[in-house]
Amino acid sequence: MEDYSYLKVKGRIFDIQRYSIHDGIGIRTIVFLKGCALRCRWCCNPESQSFETETMVLAGRSRVYGREVTVGEVMQTVRRDMPYYSRSKGGLTLSGGESLLQPEFAAALLQAGKALGVNTAMESMGYAKYETIEKIMPYLDTYLMDIKHMDPMKHKEWCGKENTLMVENARRIAESGQVHLIIRVPVVPGFNDTKEELLAIARYADSLPGVDEIDILPYHNFAEDKYKGLGRDYPMGDAKRPSMEQMEGFRDMISQNTGLYCQIGG
Repeated sequence: MEDYSYLKVKGRIFDIQRYSIHDGIGIRTIVFLKGCALRCRWCCNPESQSFETETMVLAGRSRVYGREVTVGEVMQTVRRDMPYYSRSKGGLTLSGGESLLQPEFAAALLQAGKALGVNTAMESMGYAKYETIEKIMPYLDTYLMDIKHMDPMKHKEWCGKENTLMVENARRIAESGQVHLIIRVPVVPGFNDTKEELLAIARYADSLPGVDEIDILPYHNFAEDKYKGLGRDYPMGDAKRPSMEQMEGFRDMISQNTGLYCQIGG
């Protein structure tokens, strides 16, 4: 008799976004989990950082972020979207925050997705013990993993933690051969927006077995109002989004100096 106890596992989310096309193949349903170990200055989801429930005020209207749900409740939305998956080869993506901070819930969500026969993906920085990641990978098709910088000290200065654990996990995940690993790099002014810094990340990604793609994502300040709505200062000040010409230059540089397919993401 099949065990469906994973449908009763509870976790805390702050949003479910439907019809996304940027977070894995095809049309996706993205579940955003609460809680993050990092504090990246450019974070576009500041409402994800704390595990606690928060109230954000935007345009004079209050909205509460953070609610307890079961895996079964989330799957009700996923089931409604399944016709879109079958046409586009899409599926379920976990995001955050850092999904690995709710490992039992994340694993149960992915397990439920696989039980429905849909493609599964996770956006994550890999900030967890590898043993935690190992328990999730059997239910995961694509791991969209951020590598933000190769310098541990600069990473700590801008993100609150060193990158050592994440860089090591990227290699172990790649060497496992269990998932399709795609490296993602947010291109952030003053942090990693030089050819030398981006090429260092790309060359590391190129050294990972089985990794053939790297996505570079231009910084944007769309979250500035969110910080204000949470009563917080926006850490990036008036930093400017990289131009398309700059991003295309970075893409071409990576493509010419590595064996990776490089594309510019949203």
